[in-house]
Amino acid sequence: MNFFILLIVAIISKTNIAALSSDLGPVVNVGYAAFAGNTTSPAGVSNGPVAFFGGIPFAQPPLGNLRFRAPQPLNENESARSVMDARNWGPACIQRPAVVGIGSEDCLTLNIWKPTNATTKSKLPVVVYIHGGGFYYGTPQGFPMYDWVAQHQVIGISITYRLGILGFLGGSEVSKDGDLNAGLLDQRAALEWIQRHITSFGGDPENVTISGESAGGASVMMQIVAYGGDKPVPFKRAIAQSIGFGPTASANQTEANFNNAATYAGCLPSDGPVMECLRKASIGAIVSATNRTPNGAFAPIIDGLKGFLPDLPSRLITAGRFNPVEFTGGHCTGDGNTFAGGKPTQFVTEDDIRTHVFSRWPGVMNDTITQALSLYPAPDAPDSPFATQYERATAIAGDVVFTCMDLYFAEKNLQKGVQNVFAFAWNAPDTVLYNANPYLGAMHTSDIYYLFSGTNVFGNAGNYFTPFNASEAALSTEAIAYWTSFATTGDPSAARKSVSPVWSEFKNANNSTARSHLVLTRGGDVSTASVMQDITDAQIERCQFWMSDAVVAQTGV
Repeated sequence: MNFFILLIVAIISKTNIAALSSDLGPVVNVGYAAFAGNTTSPAGVSNGPVAFFGGIPFAQPPLGNLRFRAPQPLNENESARSVMDARNWGPACIQRPAVVGIGSEDCLTLNIWKPTNATTKSKLPVVVYIHGGGFYYGTPQGFPMYDWVAQHQVIGISITYRLGILGFLGGSEVSKDGDLNAGLLDQRAALEWIQRHITSFGGDPENVTISGESAGGASVMMQIVAYGGDKPVPFKRAIAQSIGFGPTASANQTEANFNNAATYAGCLPSDGPVMECLRKASIGAIVSATNRTPNGAFAPIIDGLKGFLPDLPSRLITAGRFNPVEFTGGHCTGDGNTFAGGKPTQFVTEDDIRTHVFSRWPGVMNDTITQALSLYPAPDAPDSPFATQYERATAIAGDVVFTCMDLYFAEKNLQKGVQNVFAFAWNAPDTVLYNANPYLGAMHTSDIYYLFSGTNVFGNAGNYFTPFNASEAALSTEAIAYWTSFATTGDPSAARKSVSPVWSEFKNANNSTARSHLVLTRGGDVSTASVMQDITDAQIERCQFWMSDAVVAQTGV
């Protein structure tokens, strides 16, 4: 008898779910909540249709007593009784520079793009994008995934996570009364929400790819090595672009950063429990503390043997303490140009490299710098690949983290027997940034310009998008096809454009020791100039140096 009562209740519940609708737009019901989306297409787009669902909460608002704590789950035990308006973006998390009234502390939301005809039975591949911004600024609004979904049968998702002080406040006080690396825990909570609910939008929870650039690329790596590989990951594949972070703060630096933030927020130990004060502090006080601390003061830290990051990512990779996943990793050829610390005219001698490049890495000792310089021959040395000291400087600045971690992880992934491992170098500049400063070449963020509709992102100043010309559009279409093909099958060439080259695996099929990557480059209005190239032995040697334990101890990557 009880069985029949339960059956009737289940039928009634399903009837209620099906009955929920809205004049606002298409409705997706995930059980505990229902969301009305938006089917408006961007101007000039005719190959949709795509439905967008924005601002969907994936955790409780991290307010009051939940500030500086791990994200807490929503109540998902009740049935949806009304429809939430999800036609627009959720608020950005509070950025740096911070402004009261711009961004919100209540920002733990995600955005979903789906083909309008996708159903719960579609089981489409899912791509989750994690934005960059140094862990102190950035918002999903600068990275629309409409083109990914309109051109290919995938589900696109972008997520928010707490930034700066609110996401990465560290120190012993937080350890005792809070949670370290809250921003990374936000990312994991969003990925777990996706596992539970993406089927309702037509996605396959067993075919999820995470993707990110710069701090987003670093986030991808940190999700892979999370918990030292002791816990399974809620994704199958990963794409890491221009992996950017470091140097990681030491324990002493973390304590100093905490004390500074508490003081700036008006929370002194003499006045009572500091964490209690910080949780009660006004947004104005948090904004003041944010703006009075330097960029990068609050970013992911090592948080203990049982923490999310039990050691530096590079050390965890070296020790094989990571979850093996199908992987595509790469960098922009001008990443180092962006972070060399000066313009070409400022690099005349070798000492200029010591002064400018290594100001970013104050923990690197002089002997290590000398060893590094020996791996990058001076312009007047026989067979040097560097025509100027500036080229030499930018190669070093790029390799320290942006170039080498993707190649290093690809190699270690192979050693774990992972199939479908690919590498790339992006050699097409962001046109807007290039026109402003041609010496930067294919500078940092050039790849996202093409992957996200000509985006240029400027934090609180907002985002704008530059229309592509024909050759830019050709590269954009090619890249999105590669990225979504990898997310779908693990092979970026499976659904590539017919005019695009085959993207071969990182491990050369004809030579077990050779390694290769795809160099993506603009060409004509129909086909690009992208081509496969071998990675030089010199590049591999340099990366082995930068990823060695002795050097990592100084760079903190």
